Amino acid sequence: MNNKEFIAELAERMGYSTKNTQLLVNGIVNAMGDAFQEDNAVLVPNFGSFEAKKKMERIIINPSTGQRMLVPPKLVLNFKPNQQWKDKLKGGQ
Repeated sequence: MNNKEFIAELAERMGYSTKNTQLLVNGIVNAMGDAFQEDNAVLVPNFGSFEAKKKMERIIINPSTGQRMLVPPKLVLNFKPNQQWKDKLKGGQ
């Protein structure tokens, strides 16, 4: 499902126009991005939690040349689904 299809489906379910729904989704995404920049986790009830985690710097080795390289530290986004969603996906529902 692409963004346009998602917005149309959400607008239909909520009874809003697609324009208002797009503004709402953009606002949510921007607020979540701001929270991640401030190193805060975002918990979405009955869905899961999003968290920006720090990956430490590490040394990797290029397998073809054997050259060692230093990978700098970075932030990665992590999602942990709610247990109910895990169970639904495992059960194939």
